[in-house]
This record gives sequence, structure tokens and C-alpha cells, in this order.
Amino acid sequence: MSPSKFRGTGVALVTPFREDKAIDYPALERIIDHTIAGGVDYLVCLGTTGEAITLSAQECREVLDFTIKVVAERVPIVAGFFGSNHTARLVEELQEYDFHGVSAIMSSSPSYNKPNQEGIFQHYMAVAAVAPLPLIIYNVPGRTASNVTADTLVRLANSSSKFIAVKEASGDLVQGMQILKRRPEDFLVISGDDPLTLPLLGCGADGVISVIGNAYPAEFSGMVRAGLRGDFETARRLNDALLDVHPCLYAEGNPAGIKAALEILGFCGRQVRLPLVALSEATKAKLQQEMQQVRAVNLTPSLTT
Repeated sequence: MSPSKFRGTGVALVTPFREDKAIDYPALERIIDHTIAGGVDYLVCLGTTGEAITLSAQECREVLDFTIKVVAERVPIVAGFFGSNHTARLVEELQEYDFHGVSAIMSSSPSYNKPNQEGIFQHYMAVAAVAPLPLIIYNVPGRTASNVTADTLVRLANSSSKFIAVKEASGDLVQGMQILKRRPEDFLVISGDDPLTLPLLGCGADGVISVIGNAYPAEFSGMVRAGLRGDFETARRLNDALLDVHPCLYAEGNPAGIKAALEILGFCGRQVRLPLVALSEATKAKLQQEMQQVRAVNLTPSLTT
């Protein structure tokens, strides 16, 4: 599949739970349909926002299979495959896994053992050697404790055609600009931080893998489309409408915030699995207040241009 299929807005889907913490499949179907109806370009299943690390292997398989079935080829699907701190084990799992119905794999760099840049490079090259699909590198040092530097990302992009993109979630705009300046022509730079997406688009980025897009797919994908076509007046209008919602989504950790937003909108409950806990009532009240402000803004002209 061409890397251009992942230009625009991807949504990192939540995995909704019932009160007993079992997976709420009817709610997941509602959210999938909501995001696709909102005009997003692709969906990411089993990522950080999907709480994949607290799902069993069987649950991960079932969630992915369910997502493939519900999506029914309406948009491409990216499967999150977390960067194990045991490279050989990850390589083995990739060789054994059935990726039928999936268009690309997203994998974060190894966590906990804090490899240096050469270790990160060798890890990803080992993954690329066996990966059956294009790879999106997920750089999220806030969770892995190891930043994948611009030098390493560009080196990887030039070392294997398997690497088609980076989800850049370092929170460092300068690093994002360095990657954009030096990347190969067909290598996508995708924002992994919703609040930084607009400035990254202004620097030449190719889109976002979004959290807030679960709740506001039309508004956020509309902002991204406007930015990609150079209409920054429209993009700023849409970005400003959502700007004060973002902090509430992360005040007590992701995905506690976005699940509370989806609860407010009536799509699912806000349950998460330990060691995460549901968003507090106080923060939910603040979130609801900011979401009411979004509803009060007339976004229709921006979304239809």
C-alpha cells in the first residue's frame, strides 16, 4: 500500500469496557462508525489509546478481528504491535501473526531497558527484516524512556523501504522539523501529539494519529485537511475550537480523558483497566465544561469548505 494512504487523519481507537471491565464490542462498533462517518482517513487498532498492554493476547486478536469486520474495508487499518523490550521475541511474534485485513503495522521503540541509538536502530532493522507489512515507527519517549532521535529516524528511513512513516510523539517541535528537513521524499512524518499537529502541519508534516479524533473526528480531520491544503485560516479556527479540550484529556493520563469525553457524548463508559483509573469527577466536570464550549462554536462553515 502506498504511504500516501496514511496522509491525513488516523484515529487511535479506544477499547471500551463495560462495568465489569470486559470489552464492550457494541460500543466499539459505535465509535468505529462515528470516526469513519466523521471523515477520518484510517484507524489505528491496539495502540496506546486502545490499552493494548492491558489486553490479553486473545483479546488483542479478537479486538483486531472485530475492527476489521466492522470497518469492512471502508478505511485502512493500522495494527499496533508494541515494541517489546525483547527484540527476538517480537521478531518471532511478527512472523507468526496473521495480519490479513491490516494495511500497516505501528511499533514503538523498546521500553524499560533504555537502549542507545544504535540499539534502537538494530532493533527496528531486525523488525523490518521479518515484517510482512509497511512499518510506522512510533516514537513516544514519554512512555518508552528512550527518544528515537532525528538522526536515527532518518537513518532508518534510508535503510529499509519497510519504514514508511514515523508517529512523532516526542513533543519536541524542533526534532519534528529536523526530521521533516532530512527525511526521504516518500517517508511520512505523522504527529503523535494532537495539540502540536497544527504547527507540525505548518512545517510540512503529513497528518496525525489522533486521540481526540475518537470524539471529534469531523472537526479534527477537517482541521488536518485544511492544514494540508494550506488553508491555515480554517485550520486555526477548527484548532482553536478544540484547543482547551486537549489538556483535560491528558490531565489524568490517556486514555482516561478521551474515554470520559466519549462517555459525555454517549458512546461508551469511561472504564479503564488497572493500573489506570477512570477520570475523576472533578476533571470530568472541567472536561464537560470545555466540550460545551465546542458545541457553542459554529463550526459548520469550516467543515464544509
